[in-house]
Amino acid sequence: MVNGGYVTMDDADFLAECFEQHRPHLQTVSYRMLGSLSDAEDAVQETWLRLSRSDASTVENLGGWLTTVVARVCLNMLRSRQTRREDPLETHVPDPIVSPAAGGDPEHEAEVADAVGLALLVVLETLTPAERLSFVLHDMFAVPFDEIAPMVDRTPIATRQLASRARRRVRGAAPTPDSDLARQREVVEAFLAAAREGDFERLLATLAPDAVLRADAGPAAAGPLHGAEAVANQALMFSRLGGAGATTRPATVNGAVGVVSFRDGQPAAILGFTVADGRIAELDILADPERIARLDLTGFEG
Repeated sequence: MVNGGYVTMDDADFLAECFEQHRPHLQTVSYRMLGSLSDAEDAVQETWLRLSRSDASTVENLGGWLTTVVARVCLNMLRSRQTRREDPLETHVPDPIVSPAAGGDPEHEAEVADAVGLALLVVLETLTPAERLSFVLHDMFAVPFDEIAPMVDRTPIATRQLASRARRRVRGAAPTPDSDLARQREVVEAFLAAAREGDFERLLATLAPDAVLRADAGPAAAGPLHGAEAVANQALMFSRLGGAGATTRPATVNGAVGVVSFRDGQPAAILGFTVADGRIAELDILADPERIARLDLTGFEG
């Protein structure tokens, strides 16, 4: 039953309308499960195909049914990804959700409050598929363990243990970002200014001692760089390579302060910062031209 009435496969328009109402939620679930915008879209599309092939008149809770289906689709995708990953040491930066910095916009602030940071998505990548599904569905979307258990072929008690194990890993590895976006922006701007001016000591002052840099290009692509000095040295190198014609635009990246870098008018890199306790704890850089080209950068001008 959907919206108080039974839906048959002949009522395709109404079924599609109902599905579109749930699409944003399904996109959010699948993005947090997969860390990839394109994979998330594929998972949502597969969920629609499964709904369109089902007898929707037997579905009493469409939202719950769709969440279960998209979660199962994502679980299969995670398992497939795990088996075909070519180089486990290669640095992977999750797809960022990027928007122009727009302080004071209530809708924008609401989106920021609900966002999942890149640092957390990176930690989620280290979980097993079953751990990730259990943690994401329960801790982020309040799905009961007795509903999650059949998806991972576990008992509710074992599923609770999966989520608990994942929770411990997340708490131990993902820094908690400062909530004040204005203060985040001050720290990031100080970091960028010091990098432009080649001031190593000022760069160090903006970085946490155990700062981490991940990038899908350059030395950090072979594995994250750890420590303030290593990150500062890499930042100086990035700044020198930027050279003439490089500009930056302030952005919000997964709910935190970020930057879109342009070269010759074209987007060249997305920088996402995790500022914790007044210093930059993590810096994630996406510079793959093909991946950047797939991002929605509406509102930016090079």
